[in-house]
Amino acid sequence: MHILKPLPALRQVFQPLVVGLLLLVSACAAPERKVVAPPPPPPVAVVPDLPPEIRQNRVALLVPLTGANAPVGQSIANAASMALLDLGDSSINLRVYDTTPGPAAAASRALAEGAGVILGPLLAGDVRAVAAVSGGVPLLSFSNDSSLAGGNIFILGYQPDQAISRVVAYARSRGVERFAALVPAGIYGQRVQTAFVRAVAAGGGKTTALATYTREPSRMGAAVREVTAFDTRNRASAVGTTVRSDGSVASSTATKLPPPPFQALLIADSGSNAAQFLPALSRFGVPPGSVTLLGTELWNNEPGLATAAALRGAMFATVSDGNFRTLASRYKTRHGSTPSRLASLGYDAVLLVNSVAGNWKLGEAFPTAALRSRQGFSGIDGAFRFDASNIALRALEVEQIGEGRFKTVSSAPAGF
Repeated sequence: MHILKPLPALRQVFQPLVVGLLLLVSACAAPERKVVAPPPPPPVAVVPDLPPEIRQNRVALLVPLTGANAPVGQSIANAASMALLDLGDSSINLRVYDTTPGPAAAASRALAEGAGVILGPLLAGDVRAVAAVSGGVPLLSFSNDSSLAGGNIFILGYQPDQAISRVVAYARSRGVERFAALVPAGIYGQRVQTAFVRAVAAGGGKTTALATYTREPSRMGAAVREVTAFDTRNRASAVGTTVRSDGSVASSTATKLPPPPFQALLIADSGSNAAQFLPALSRFGVPPGSVTLLGTELWNNEPGLATAAALRGAMFATVSDGNFRTLASRYKTRHGSTPSRLASLGYDAVLLVNSVAGNWKLGEAFPTAALRSRQGFSGIDGAFRFDASNIALRALEVEQIGEGRFKTVSSAPAGF
């Protein structure tokens, strides 16, 4: 409780007056006069403390806490809370809302409770639903869908085109000239294909083959046959190789086949899906180790790939893992489980808000312009900054699958 005390100036007035009156009484013997006491001081006013959250800027975290994506959402939420504790920032009141029952309803509730900035949501469809009711409040989304960026929507999710550009550039620096790619059908595949062709051209390389597939085994096999130009190579060989309709080899002279028309092959899918292509690649004359395999940023979410002998030597670009390993260790100590690799997005989002909070005055709008600092920011996932489209540009490293581990072969830049 804060108690209001009489002003010092009033004390200075009251004290000489009382002393003067007492001296006057002692000097005069008669007649006795009645001394009029000064008026009492004003009553003490008691002002109650305000609840702590009223003196804080409110930040909403929108993630799935129930349903199929709950483990990822809970990891992000736990990591965000850890960041707030690590910072010791009492100016931020972080509140978590479950998007599974309805992202728009979760956002509306957060805004009604005074949220000045929203961290999340995770899924692209949820971002669209939240944006429709956000009223211009900035969204720092964890989605990787760059088509959503712009206006009050900022994209923190890892971008496949950035990862592909980085790994292609590294392969090119190691002497690879001819590139090919297997890309899944759909929007993701289209984005990857465009980024791949541009990256190869920018590095002075040549794209020799592209094949699109759906994830049925027969379609995956057909895509490998196409991208490896097996039929053309087979006709050019001295003795043919017969491949039955089921994909088996009737008579193999694969060693006499000409080499495939590429030195590096990008498989634009998860690592587990990429591994499913390996038998077909061998059948069509591209055995393990004969070309350099390139992966995507998705591979970093699959630590089990480090033990896949058939993928040894494959490379992919990703955010740095050093700080995340430390975070994951602390997370496990605190929560008793291993966090999703995406947990760092929650941690870094809180760091980002904190870094600009010095310009966020209580009761005022979030300083969105500060997010566009050209110097960028740094967090668990390394250096990043937002481009003019509100997409996070990240400093990436290149990792290679070694003997039971991922080995960094090209470190991420420390900044921009």
